[in-house]
Amino acid sequence: MSASASLWRDAAPLVLASRSAARIAMLEAAGLPVEPCPADIDERGLERDARAAGADASGVAVALARAKALDVAARRPGRLVLGADQTLAMDAVVLHKPESRADAARQLAALSGRAHALHAAAAVVRDGTVLFETVETARMTMRTLTPAMISLYLEAAGDAVLGSVGAYQLERLGVHLFERIEGDHFTILGLPLLKLLAFLRGAGSLAA
Repeated sequence: MSASASLWRDAAPLVLASRSAARIAMLEAAGLPVEPCPADIDERGLERDARAAGADASGVAVALARAKALDVAARRPGRLVLGADQTLAMDAVVLHKPESRADAARQLAALSGRAHALHAAAAVVRDGTVLFETVETARMTMRTLTPAMISLYLEAAGDAVLGSVGAYQLERLGVHLFERIEGDHFTILGLPLLKLLAFLRGAGSLAA
């Protein structure tokens, strides 16, 4: 019997409002059957609205996770839908996924030798009702990087740097960029998995 068959209790797989390979891998490794279904939302517009309403970087992550889950739940009636988002904040500066290698180099130069926060949020929705939402924060301190090291890293990591905020994936070559990390491993990868699993057990969707 597979892990998902023995642990998962819902009749249908968990719908993930994303195609994030890292989040799919985390959920499947934990024994959850996953059905990816990307949300169709204006993330930057929603972020502006959340900030105008007074949300900080962690609040923005929650708002985006909720919006993604609600959007997909409207197209998947009766299904349990998970939305997730991650924001990176350094003081008052919020970074997004780099748009190019040059943008990635600029982000890494800005993060070099400094600490920043990663906020990972999750929201679970069924039929338009938000059943659960949470956010966790990890503190990351990047070592001082020379321009030569940044160029070497970008060449070695390739286009994968364009898929992650801050231009790094800690589970891959991004680990070479850091001198100190404080926080939950799953939060750093983009999903507060332990709190999500606790909710799913309490809701009866996972074996307790």
